Amino acid sequence: MSRIVIATRNPGKIKEFLPLLAPLGLEPVAAGALGLPEPEESAPDFAGNARIKALAAAKASGLPALADDSGLCVAAMGGAPGVRSARFAAGDYPAAFARILAAAGAAGEWRAWFTCALCHALPDGGTATYIGEAHGRLAPPQGGEGFGYDPIFIPDGYGESYAQLGAEVKDKISHRARAFAQFAAARRLAP
Repeated sequence: MSRIVIATRNPGKIKEFLPLLAPLGLEPVAAGALGLPEPEESAPDFAGNARIKALAAAKASGLPALADDSGLCVAAMGGAPGVRSARFAAGDYPAAFARILAAAGAAGEWRAWFTCALCHALPDGGTATYIGEAHGRLAPPQGGEGFGYDPIFIPDGYGESYAQLGAEVKDKISHRARAFAQFAAARRLAP
């Protein structure tokens, strides 16, 4: 198995990365376990922030790295919180849910989507980025699995939130799963 650094300290993301990486023959090691510094996410978009994190981890560790930047985009909020999803919640997801649902209710617009930019970086500076999206609608918080905004997001084609569907289903349909599928396909095509 080849080692690859997972450039995040978010335990929810690390948990979701593991089953997505297992079929690829990659042995993940968390950036935190290596004591790697966390770079500032200063890009205005998901792809830029994922690239910043992946490159920093690859260069500091001397190993290939994967990083994602992802977030919830709400139609009623013009795509916000988007790239600022974690900062918007500031650790208080129930308050963030209330603000988002209030904005959606006021606008009568419940559409939302998750975006994930997954960047694979090599220590020499080479990168490739894969974008996955999952569209759906907002609803009052439901379910206790997952993390972040999962309880208020019901993906298209389903009647339950990400937090109700469970990891097995979410790992097949989520924005992150879609970005990982592109990464997996690129690995299969690589010489």
